[in-house]
Amino acid sequence: MASATRAEARITVLYEAFGKISEMQKDWGYSALVEYAGKRILFDTGNNPDILEQNAKAKGIDLSKLDFVVMSHRHGDHMAGLTYLLRVNPSVRIYAPKEGFGVYGADLRSSFYRKDPSLPPEQRYYDGSPPEVMRFGSAWPGTNFELVDKNTEIAEDFHLIALVSDMPGALELRELSLAINTPEGMAIVVGCSHPGVDKITAEAARINPRIHVIVGGLHLLATSDADIEKVVTVLRDILRVERVAPGHCTGEPAFTALKMAFGDRYLYAGLGTTLRL
Repeated sequence: MASATRAEARITVLYEAFGKISEMQKDWGYSALVEYAGKRILFDTGNNPDILEQNAKAKGIDLSKLDFVVMSHRHGDHMAGLTYLLRVNPSVRIYAPKEGFGVYGADLRSSFYRKDPSLPPEQRYYDGSPPEVMRFGSAWPGTNFELVDKNTEIAEDFHLIALVSDMPGALELRELSLAINTPEGMAIVVGCSHPGVDKITAEAARINPRIHVIVGGLHLLATSDADIEKVVTVLRDILRVERVAPGHCTGEPAFTALKMAFGDRYLYAGLGTTLRL
């Protein structure tokens, strides 16, 4: 990697509920700007469009200049800032999870529902002759969404990890994580890790077994100390993650456990922090 490109290999936290005092506003939610190999990617858009706007301007970041956007999942604290983003960058390509009847739009084969030919046409959907593929609108009509339902390389060295949660409270929630294959190993950016940060990391390790860093929410907020320790042990000892930069829904006890386990390989990632890749 050229030195100029290396200097731009960084992740800046734009939306977060903890951080040092600054002109940026703390709020529950997550958004980060990823800059790598000449590309600028916004990962999630936070909980409030006005706060996203304030925080981006405070950091001098122009969100009208992006290569693409990744929306990790459909929870409001990760997607509500889209209103501001689309105001300044209405045509940007946005990768989002593909879900049936999802807020980002969807399409389903009409074979998904059972049919009864004995009914008269006026009691049948589409008079009994539905289109082969039924297309459903999004909460943001006309937006350039590209829906993803499997692991996909979207640009050279940029991969989306697509998994489904089996966690109570988020059952069947589809989530995308961004995995960048760098010379130092995989840099993984996660929104909430509802499918499990261990599962997301294991998927990324299939691309490159060296995991350089994990950045973002690990969803251990309400997890017991014993279960937090299990996750930490898997990340450190089995998946051999080199660095962690946890934020958002990781949870305060998990921050402590991760810091103890990783020592100086634990990276602070509060609001406004820029992490060098």
